[in-house]
Amino acid sequence: MFIDVCDRYAGRTDKTAYSRKVKGEWQNITHDEVRSQTECFAMGLLAKGIVPGERIGIVSENRIEWAIADFAITTIGAVDVPIFPTLTAKQEAYIFNDCQTVCIIVSNALQVKKVMEEWDSISSLRFVICMASDVVQTDRVVSFDSIVELGEKSGPPAERSQKFRTMAQHVNTDDLLTLIYTSGTTGHPKGVMLTHRNITSNIAGALEAFRIDDTDVFLSYLPMCHSYERMSGYYLAFYCGTTTFFADSIETVADNMREVRPTVMTSVPRLFERIRLRVEHAVSKDSALKQKIFAWAMKVGTRYAAGANDVATTMQYKLADKLVFAKIRARTGGRLRFFVSGGAALNYDVGMFFRIIGISILEGYGLTETSPVISINREGEQELGAVGKPLPNVEVKIAPDGEILARGPSIMKGYWNMPEETASTIDPEGWLHTGDIGEIDANRVLRITDRKKNILVSSGGKNIAPQPIEAMLLQSPLIDQVLLIGDKREFCTALIVVEKEAAEKLATERKSEYGSWNELVHSKLLHDAIQSDINRLQRDLSKYERVRKFILLAEPFTVENGMMTPTLKVKRKIVEQTYSKEIEALYVE
Repeated sequence: MFIDVCDRYAGRTDKTAYSRKVKGEWQNITHDEVRSQTECFAMGLLAKGIVPGERIGIVSENRIEWAIADFAITTIGAVDVPIFPTLTAKQEAYIFNDCQTVCIIVSNALQVKKVMEEWDSISSLRFVICMASDVVQTDRVVSFDSIVELGEKSGPPAERSQKFRTMAQHVNTDDLLTLIYTSGTTGHPKGVMLTHRNITSNIAGALEAFRIDDTDVFLSYLPMCHSYERMSGYYLAFYCGTTTFFADSIETVADNMREVRPTVMTSVPRLFERIRLRVEHAVSKDSALKQKIFAWAMKVGTRYAAGANDVATTMQYKLADKLVFAKIRARTGGRLRFFVSGGAALNYDVGMFFRIIGISILEGYGLTETSPVISINREGEQELGAVGKPLPNVEVKIAPDGEILARGPSIMKGYWNMPEETASTIDPEGWLHTGDIGEIDANRVLRITDRKKNILVSSGGKNIAPQPIEAMLLQSPLIDQVLLIGDKREFCTALIVVEKEAAEKLATERKSEYGSWNELVHSKLLHDAIQSDINRLQRDLSKYERVRKFILLAEPFTVENGMMTPTLKVKRKIVEQTYSKEIEALYVE
């Protein structure tokens, strides 16, 4: 795939493969430049003794060197093991020792330091390659540039290219391409073995579900080490010949969108929630007249999005679009064809907000073990609350207990060195047991109702799916994050992280004085306001599903404090352990 795409755009100086910020300016890189650097880096790895089948770690933020390293490693038949740069030294050491990594490619001196701390714990490790040019080189640490230079010296360009192609031809479709360690919520991570066939079949299936071509522009901000961004925002984008811009960081995505003006983006629901909150916050600061116009526009948009197509509604929507919605879309660059959403369930109200303002979100579903896409909504057929139809080359069925099963060429080879785990996940007929509960309607549209392992069972024997209840409570503007508690308990309670801007606005409006953020979080004013929202939102729930008590938290669940995985999923068990005393207090009469 890599060679074919580079051949397709050979000699095209007007066609950009990747673009990155250098000293505040976007720097474009052509396919010829990407191929040349990749060939040199690959030859440099061979000169350092790397052989096909060996594992090489990648610990880096998104950047062009990440792509070059990945393409070089996989084209010569080696296997890369990308991990999140936020992992601790001990977490990294566990992964790299588990798969017997011989070399680790890192982004900067901080990542070098982490590897050096645990060097003796990784028995197979021979050397480290650092992407930063200012790294101090030793017998253990070499620079990325020095590997490229080593490759340049391996022979004339034509000879180098031919050797590169020959190496690629010796890689079989069922050879291992990568090991992606799942960021599980409990226990040690498992190495998911994905082959070249797994990835290319998923690309083929995805392209039958939606259209992307070389006129599209991607903005990449999700971690490339995760299977979702790696397949959708990286491999798929490259295969289609799109131009991919690397965002400076997660914090700069909003600014980068206005600069780059992407046509397609992969994202997680958290970004959409943030965009909606920022819009609503900005409106709250506008004049009374502008607030009325916004409220009117949303009312018209709701009718229009619900299918009202009479002349009056259509004309009103066009006016609302001109006055309000077009200005919101301009903040994303103004030319987005669609977002692809994955990684977690998209809240219905958030999805409806984007539908009203005229931005399409194609919500999909998948797992690292499925390379990763299983299903996705098609353009023009988006159904809120559903994750679309399965890809054409993926079979999906629902087991008797409600679990979603998937089968096809994108299903992983298995878990690294874990035959029993593999056997318990993939049955003899090739069906992968996802661990998710769902349903398929008559139109073959898939809906996820919950994680099988996250279903709570009350002390009265009632099954409670926490995800829909948590999503419902998140409709309160005062609630930023929520975790439902109730397994083996008499009733449900919740840990609630307060939305800071909304809480401070409430305090200002009620003329309530407080000395600190912590004081406001634990104030009667805030508790009563959130209690009122909860009572309203859970009115239609069964009695055993309703939250009877809750704790307000000032500190959010984050990756940094260990309460979320790098893919922004709450580590339910860790959070419950951290707040165990507070939770027990909720059940004391």
